[in-house]
Parts: sequence; structure tokens; C-alpha cells
Amino acid sequence: MDRALIARMMSAASRPSRRVGISITLTAAAMLLSACGSAPRASSATQEGFVAGDGSLVVLPQSQREPAPDLQGTTLDGGTFRLADHRGEVVVVNVWASWCAPCRAEAPDLVAVSKDFAGKGVTFVGLDTRDSDVPARAFVTRFGITYPSVIDRDGRLQLLFAGSLPPQAIPSTLVIDRDGLVAARALGIVSESSLRGMIEPLLADPGS
Repeated sequence: MDRALIARMMSAASRPSRRVGISITLTAAAMLLSACGSAPRASSATQEGFVAGDGSLVVLPQSQREPAPDLQGTTLDGGTFRLADHRGEVVVVNVWASWCAPCRAEAPDLVAVSKDFAGKGVTFVGLDTRDSDVPARAFVTRFGITYPSVIDRDGRLQLLFAGSLPPQAIPSTLVIDRDGLVAARALGIVSESSLRGMIEPLLADPGS
């Protein structure tokens, strides 16, 4: 057979393979770009499914407040916490995780306000959700957090607040009045001024 004809036949036979190879390569590249655009920034699978708060802040009149669930569990320092033990106090519950960048941004304000209200009938507690203990403890040390944080590795404790919080929102903060009712909620980063604005009215009002 003519060598030129054989070469043309081999070239024609190989062209579909090259087209398939190019197609596969482009498809893989598109999938990779799509994955990079939708994946969380950190590699930890603990972030999966969580959404950032929308920055909203809601303060409820007493007539519209609902009882807070009886949050209880083991804390990062090995102690125990039970919300019911703090009836008669204003309790600030902050949902956070070490992998959450907005949580890092708000941590200094939470620490500052917790120190200012120490001994004034206000208790702060963190809810460390979908996290690992070692980075969580490093987070606490880094920001000088002195109040306890309850461990919530699988997110079940956060779900207890589903009536008051979107179950996937992080960070988020609840303020519970002295009667154990949810009085205020902040979704997303909470500032020092907004946090004070949620706490102070509850201390000033003897009926709250």
C-alpha cells in the first residue's frame, strides 16, 4: 500500500482521539474552575453547608420573646455549661468556629464587651460549632477569650436554636433576657456598639 495513503489513514484515525482528549481536558478544567468558585476558602469539611449572616439585628419586645432552649454541654476548657443555671442573668450566646473569618473579625469586640459587663449580671458563652478542639482552643488563646465555649462538633446544639436562628448561620449572636427568653439576635459580625445596644436595655428594664 502507498506510504502516503497509509499516513493519511493513520492521521484521520487519530483525529477523533485528539478531539476527545481536548474535549476531556476542557471539561476537566471547567469542572475545576467551578469547584474553586464554590468551595469554602479553607480545606476543612466543617465549613460545608454554612452560610454567612446577612448583618441583620433584631430586638424583640417582651411580648414577642420565646423561651431559649436549655443549652448544655462540655466546654473547651473541660468544664460544663447549662443555660438554665443562669436564669436571672442576661446571657449572650455567640455561635462561632475557628475556621470562620468573620468570627475572627468580631472576636475582639465580643471580648471587650464581655469584660466591661463582668460582674454586672451578664454571662457570655460561645457555641463552637462544626469545629475541631485544637484550632478552637488556639482561637480562644489568640483572642484572649475568657468566657466558656460549649463544644458543638456536629452542629446539633446550634439546631436547638432553630426557632431563633437560621441553623446554618455563622457567626450569629443571641441575647437572652433574665427570664430565659430570646430578646435579641444578630446575624453576621456583631460590633461592640450593637452588642451593647442589645444588652443594656435588658439590664435597665427590671421586667426583662
